[in-house]
Amino acid sequence: MFLVTGITGKVGGATARALLEQGKQVRALVRDEAKAGQWSQQGVELIKGEWEDPAAMTRALSGVEAAYFMMPPIQAPSRDFREAKAVIASYKQALAKSAPPKLVVLSSMGSEKTSGLGLITSTHLLEEALSNEPFPVAFVRAGSFLENYVFGLQAGQGGTLPTFYAPTDRKLPMIATVDIGAEIAKLLVSEWTGKRVIELGSMVSADDLAAAVGKVLGREVKAQALPREAWVSALQQMGLPEGGTWAYEEMIEGVNSGWIGFSDSDAEKVSGTTTAQEVFAAAHAGK
Repeated sequence: MFLVTGITGKVGGATARALLEQGKQVRALVRDEAKAGQWSQQGVELIKGEWEDPAAMTRALSGVEAAYFMMPPIQAPSRDFREAKAVIASYKQALAKSAPPKLVVLSSMGSEKTSGLGLITSTHLLEEALSNEPFPVAFVRAGSFLENYVFGLQAGQGGTLPTFYAPTDRKLPMIATVDIGAEIAKLLVSEWTGKRVIELGSMVSADDLAAAVGKVLGREVKAQALPREAWVSALQQMGLPEGGTWAYEEMIEGVNSGWIGFSDSDAEKVSGTTTAQEVFAAAHAGK
């Protein structure tokens, strides 16, 4: 039995599919059992509970061979990251009562840094809290999700792909969520010991993303960096609340300056196998 958190999201779903394809038993902690109904139909055991509830997390961990933890997406965190800290406290309490033989944790590029991370601060805090657990732990520091740029299929109709990244020809770590799920599943089922850090992704530029969108759409598409003064309004158009864009802004500034990226020389390096064009083509086909 393997515990998967965030099963209704892209990475958790990809991880669960990879495990089920190998004939493994999967358990998931879910807030909404109805939303996770498709997984129950595939034989996944659902444990109802909140991320911040250590009692529910303890039940979910009971008797598993390995567990996968992630941080739920918090797009507009409080300045003190209290939302992330509540989840981390729940994880710590549950692990103290029902520790798995090994743990795989989804982290992010840049999480080894202690400041200037914006949204990535939550995964830094998660790594910091779980790095001294007395059982094997692997931190998967993923690059930016390629699925985050599927909006380009619509924006690209006008010939441009707007991006926060500048310059647009600088390559950054990126990865498809199906590849993240495959790597996490491999770590869950394989034998290893100690602490591991995996930097997962391949180097892709905004120009590369625009070219991939163009190939799918059958037209020329160019990346266009948004000026710094336009970031707040663009983020609010994406759904972030007024006054709640600071963490996203800080993260993008860190990426653009080179502060955030793959920089841990001791980390294992794993490249993606799914290209941006394949991700965009699947989305365009409605898959």
